[in-house]
This record gives sequence, structure tokens and C-alpha cells, in this order.
Amino acid sequence: MPGKQIAVVVLAAAEGPRLILPRLFVPENLYNYRQEVFMNRTASTSVLTFAAVVGLQAQGILTGPGKREPIFPPEIVPPAIAVTGIKGMTVNVTAWDLSKLPQQTVKVTDHGNPVTFEGVLLKDVLSQVALPAGEKFHATAASYYMVVAAKDGYRATFAWAELDSTFMDKAVYLVTKRDGKPLSETDGPFELVVPGEKRAGRWVRQVTELELRQAN
Repeated sequence: MPGKQIAVVVLAAAEGPRLILPRLFVPENLYNYRQEVFMNRTASTSVLTFAAVVGLQAQGILTGPGKREPIFPPEIVPPAIAVTGIKGMTVNVTAWDLSKLPQQTVKVTDHGNPVTFEGVLLKDVLSQVALPAGEKFHATAASYYMVVAAKDGYRATFAWAELDSTFMDKAVYLVTKRDGKPLSETDGPFELVVPGEKRAGRWVRQVTELELRQAN
């Protein structure tokens, strides 16, 4: 039917207390989101429970008519980055939160190939927490740095002076798409992109944490 988008879900059978994930087939351009259906059957109660979850492919947003925030059951935790500011308070930033920030597109070269990333500026993400900015930190701002952590344990650091526009104009991006498609499982759902650097050592894939610290 013209104008309609159809997602076809094929469920596997549940045996006893095991949780079996289904195969999911979603046509391209389905408003850039997917449905994940979890089927769980408990042997004791023989109750079949379905939890339909509206999830994300990259940005976690419904880009078509009726844009709304996905609602997850308590047992399903959406992908998020833990962002910790200088006062120790941590904010979990989801893809939906990123969708509400100014969106950016950056064209770079990755291993000799031209690519286009989509996401947000890192400074906009960090604005969710307390930062060493302003007159109060005039004499100490340069002593702060940020640690980026990845799912596999990889770490990278940035001096705060690299990220503070009062020190320098350096654009660092937190991206969710590559060449118009969601990041792959090995790269996403969140990746840090640092244009202009000769080595990609700080292009952190599968970012899970951003933490501001002060050098002793």
C-alpha cells in the first residue's frame, strides 16, 4: 500500500525458562527505527510474555510523523553513555537525548576512504554536566582533562583546553551514523570522531563513558 512501511517479525519458539531472541526483518527507511520483540516463557507458570520495544537504529529517534521518545520496559535498558562532570554527578545520555541536540554532519577520511558521519558536537554532550568553565576556573581550567572509555576497555584522554572554546577551536564529534547508515555493532552505537588528527587513536568506538577529572 502506498505510503505504508511494514516490519515483519519472525519469532523463534520459547522452550522452558530460556529467553530466545527473534529474528527481525525491517525494511530500509522505516523511519530509522526498529522494533525488538522479546519472547520469554517461564516453565513454572507456562505464561508467554511479549515485550514489544520501540528501539533505535543509530539515533534512537522516530524521524517520521509523530516523533516521540521510545518507551522501554524496566528490564530493557536503552544504550547510553555515562557522562560525569567535575562535581561527580553522572548523567546517562541516550540516543534520544542526543537527538534533541543540534545535529552535525562531518566529512572526513577514514583509512584513506572519504566518509560522512552524523551526530553531535562533544561539547554539547558535556553541557549536560558541571564543567570547569567561567571565571571561577580561570586559573585552574587547564588542569582538567576528560577520559573516554569504550566497551572493550579502550581509553583515550583529552585535555580540557582542547575542548573548551575559550582555549581553542577544536571540533570533536559524538556520532551515531556513517554514510547515512547506523554505526555497525563493532563501531556503535556511539563513536567519537576527531577530524584533523594524523592518527585515529582517539577515534573511540563503542563509547560508554565520558568523565572529567582534574590532574593532581
